[in-house]
Order: sequence, then C-alpha cells, then structure tokens
Amino acid sequence: MSDPQKTSKKSRQQVFTLVVQIGRKDGDGLPDKATGAALMCFASGVDEAEAVRETVAILKQADTNPLDVTGYGTLAERETEGHEIDAEERALMQRALDENSVIIAQMTPFFDESAQP
Repeated sequence: MSDPQKTSKKSRQQVFTLVVQIGRKDGDGLPDKATGAALMCFASGVDEAEAVRETVAILKQADTNPLDVTGYGTLAERETEGHEIDAEERALMQRALDENSVIIAQMTPFFDESAQP
C-alpha cells in the first residue's frame, strides 16, 4: 500500500525560476577578477519559499556566497506574464521537477568596470 502523504507531496511540487546573486568567497569557482555573479536557477519546491531555502542551502554547500534571491514564479506564472521560454529551459525545468533538485541554468559573472588594471 502506498503512502498517500508521499504521493500528495510529490504532486504539489512545482518548479520556480530564481535568480541568485552571489558574492565572492574563497573556492567559489568564479573567474579571478569577477566581483560576484548572477545564477539563473530552476528549483523544485511545494512553494517558492521552500525553493529559495533549498537553493540557498545548496549554493552554500557549494562554497558560494548567496546574497540575494529574486523569484520569477512557476512556468505557468512566467507564461502568463508573457515570458518566452525555450525548449532547453523547459527541459531543465522538467529535470528539476523529476529529480526534485536545483538546476543552475546560467551563470553570469560580474566585473567591476571601474577597477584600474
């Protein structure tokens, strides 16, 4: 007999699009002269708050320094807002849902343009 709570929880999982700004930390893997980065993530959770908590926890375990998280909602919410979502993004979102995981889809490093060489 299957556990109805487990089945119910699985069906409530959704994937949220998050952009996480990270600062520098020893061993973070960012380019040498980067001042930080923005990470576009697809994270599963029963709600956006859970997706944010899980994403921040995983990024901290990966020796990064999460500073700020901006949520852009679920696939349906993004479509309602008119966001164009390509097949690759949809596949990554599905993977995050299937694996109940956080997928980092894109990393954009920040550089201080005013710094003197």
